[in-house]
Amino acid sequence: MTAAIILAISILVLVGYLFDITAPKTRIPTVILLLTLGIVMKKAAAMFGFILPDLNGVLPILGTIGLILIVLEGTLDLELDKQKLPMVRKAFFVAIVPVFIVTCLLGGFFHYYLGYGVRESLLNSVPFSIISSAIAIPTVSGFSDQFKSFVTYESSLSDIVGVILFNFLILNENFGLDAFLGFGGQLFTIIIISFVASALLSFMLSRIKHHIKFGPIIFLIILIYELAKIYHLPALIFILAFGLFLGNLDTLKNYKFIERLRPDILNREAHKFREITGEAAFLIRVLFFIVFGFVMEFSEIVDLSTLPLSISIIVGIFLVRIIQLKISKAPILPLVFIAPRGLITILLFLSIPASLNIPEVNRSLIVQVIVLSALVMMIGTILGGKETEELIKSEEY
Repeated sequence: MTAAIILAISILVLVGYLFDITAPKTRIPTVILLLTLGIVMKKAAAMFGFILPDLNGVLPILGTIGLILIVLEGTLDLELDKQKLPMVRKAFFVAIVPVFIVTCLLGGFFHYYLGYGVRESLLNSVPFSIISSAIAIPTVSGFSDQFKSFVTYESSLSDIVGVILFNFLILNENFGLDAFLGFGGQLFTIIIISFVASALLSFMLSRIKHHIKFGPIIFLIILIYELAKIYHLPALIFILAFGLFLGNLDTLKNYKFIERLRPDILNREAHKFREITGEAAFLIRVLFFIVFGFVMEFSEIVDLSTLPLSISIIVGIFLVRIIQLKISKAPILPLVFIAPRGLITILLFLSIPASLNIPEVNRSLIVQVIVLSALVMMIGTILGGKETEELIKSEEY
């Protein structure tokens, strides 16, 4: 039994790797392939009589670690300079506004049409409003550097803002002045923590001479993230800050405190750290979606009772996105198609307390929205073909 499980995991990861390296050419989102692989694995296990433990409890763990590593991997590749500030501002605007608009529109539907409370309605709407960086960033790996940077900023900021909004709704029963003052204090606290922790982690990265150091530093990052979450702080801001700090040492080298971090050594170690983070993010992402495909039922994907609502949500998401891109004067094609829902949507859905859950927001709805958004992304990028790639290379984002 042990040998069979080890063989199965090894084969699944290798198949996931094959999906990942062929995705830029096939344009098929890896999330669809991995979910399908998980469903097939479940059928195969039942066919051969293998009884596996309940894996539902593993999903939040894999999802949280995956979110940390994927956002960190994306931000490590981002460059901060004056020439890119207009692009960063545009990505910030494109990322944040749809989170609030989609949340309010869908929340309004749950509140006014289905009759649920305002807090429950908004809380259950947030998971659908966030672009999944776990899917968006790997999807654009074959595109131009400028376009990849825009999508990385947009999806990472969407994750961060969405998680902050989700936590705000969970922690506050009322939305008065006290709630917003408390939120401001949390933001200020995590900014200070992010600065101090980023400096200390970078110092460790440049000074530790032991041959094993990247693994412990990754677990320190996870530890700081979880401690921040325990104290209800927007922990993803720390991940974003550390990634940007470590990935932009050349830009920051004129500051005196950077000299104490041995920037030449730190740059070399940061490059290795980026590679290891990418490997770990890939592994966790593959396992997460395979496990999610394994624990769900095929009937949940084809559940006709939730299909009208899931299609309506998808239509609303892309209508808001088109309007937003027009207002921000960003190129609509192919950016409009890069709005998948995925890991972060599942993770937030699993984090909704049972007392605040809306019955209409179930696993079938979540799965259908994820699959439909991935299909729209796939069809859009395939139909664009070479014209899409040329447009990406020629436009300024």
